[in-house]
Amino acid sequence: MMSGVSSAALPYLRPASPSASNATAGLQPVSAASDAATSSPGIPVSQLKPLQGAKPISAADDPVLHDLMAMHWLMAHDTGATQPAVSDDAPENTYAQVKVDGKVVATLYNGGSSTMTNAAAAKIGKLEDPSGLSGPDLAQWRADTYARLLGGTVEKAPTAITQSQWTPRESRSTTYSREQLDAAFQAMLAEGQKATAQRQSSYLASRTQAGASADISA
Repeated sequence: MMSGVSSAALPYLRPASPSASNATAGLQPVSAASDAATSSPGIPVSQLKPLQGAKPISAADDPVLHDLMAMHWLMAHDTGATQPAVSDDAPENTYAQVKVDGKVVATLYNGGSSTMTNAAAAKIGKLEDPSGLSGPDLAQWRADTYARLLGGTVEKAPTAITQSQWTPRESRSTTYSREQLDAAFQAMLAEGQKATAQRQSSYLASRTQAGASADISA
């Protein structure tokens, strides 16, 4: 039987895909100059002038905005969407655990991803996965490698599956045809008009009810 592992004990996540990058790598510290800029007195209201010839732009007349709004509507109303899939590192997807002196130091999952303690991650260091491995095969390779580097043992989980039983996750396409975008935009407009009509109807009904109450009280 596998021993329980709290999420706090395994803070280091190693994704199944070696191409995953740190999303915060591109962040730069904010310069102190920006603080100085915000402290400026600004432009006096008396010097502000109205824009000449400015015209409101409809989303329907802006191709980029039109397609962006339609794409978001399609993604929010994905008719092919099902119940959220179980995450790769869910307990029911556990492939194996690596133990050192009876303590769990790493957990491998059927999709190939793994979690481990900070101490184990520091000892393993940068580890390049073999090309071509994925799913349970990658999980097995990682488990064996971790156990060898950490001086531990591998315990296969009862929830482990074979490579033939594994189904890779399908990536959802965000590419839509011109017909889909145009139809989505029209549907979005129809939804907005319907919602506006419902709000107006509710408002008029509340006003009518308020007027009737006033007459009765008079």
